[in-house]
Amino acid sequence: MVLYVHGKGGSPNEAEHYKKIFPDCDIIGLDYKNFTPEENAEEIFHAVENLKRRYEKIILVANSIGAFFAMNAGIDAEIFQAYFISPIVNMEKLIVDLMKKCNVTEDELRRKKIIPTDFGENLSWEYFSYVRKNPVNWKVPTKILYGEKDFITPLETLMEFAEKNNFEVTIMKNGEHWFHTEEQMNFLDNWLKNNFYKLQATSYKLKRSD
Repeated sequence: MVLYVHGKGGSPNEAEHYKKIFPDCDIIGLDYKNFTPEENAEEIFHAVENLKRRYEKIILVANSIGAFFAMNAGIDAEIFQAYFISPIVNMEKLIVDLMKKCNVTEDELRRKKIIPTDFGENLSWEYFSYVRKNPVNWKVPTKILYGEKDFITPLETLMEFAEKNNFEVTIMKNGEHWFHTEEQMNFLDNWLKNNFYKLQATSYKLKRSD
C-alpha cells in the first residue's frame, strides 16, 4: 500500500492524485490531527503500526513538513520505500534561520516561549527544544524530488542530508517548494512513475533469484 503524508495546509484527500501512479496499490492519505512533533510522532507511529498488520509492504509518499513528521515518527522498520517531495530535512536549521530573519535570539525565545512573526508562523521554544533534542535518523531507502527555486530548504541543506544517507535527489529546473502547476505536477508524476517502475523491476528480479 501507499501511505501519503501531506504538508502544511494540505489534505489527506491529495492521496487521490496518486491512484493513477500506483494503480495496483491501496492508497491512504494520513489524516493527522497533531502538528507538534512529539504528538504527531505518536499519531503517525500508531497509524503505521495498524497498517502494517494489514499490508506486507508500505510505500511512503511524503510532502514538505510531512516528510519531517514521518522521519520523526520512528517508523523506519515498517517502510519499504519512501518518496519525498520538497522535504524539510533539517527542522532545527529551518527554525534557526527564521529566528535570524526575525531578529529573535534563543534567550529571547526561551524567555517568551512563543513569539509571533511577520511570516505567519509562531516561533515556539517548546517546538525548537524538541527538534534540537530529537534529530531525525532516517534509514529507509528514499528518493527525493526538489524544486530548483525551493525557498524553504536550501539546496546545500538538502544535499548534505541526501549525501549523508546516500539518497538519490532529482532537481526540477524552475521547480518550487509547492509543486502545483501543470508542468510541475507532470514532472512529479513522471518522476514517481519511473522510480516505482524501477522498484517493481528490482523486486521482480529478486523474486526470480529466490
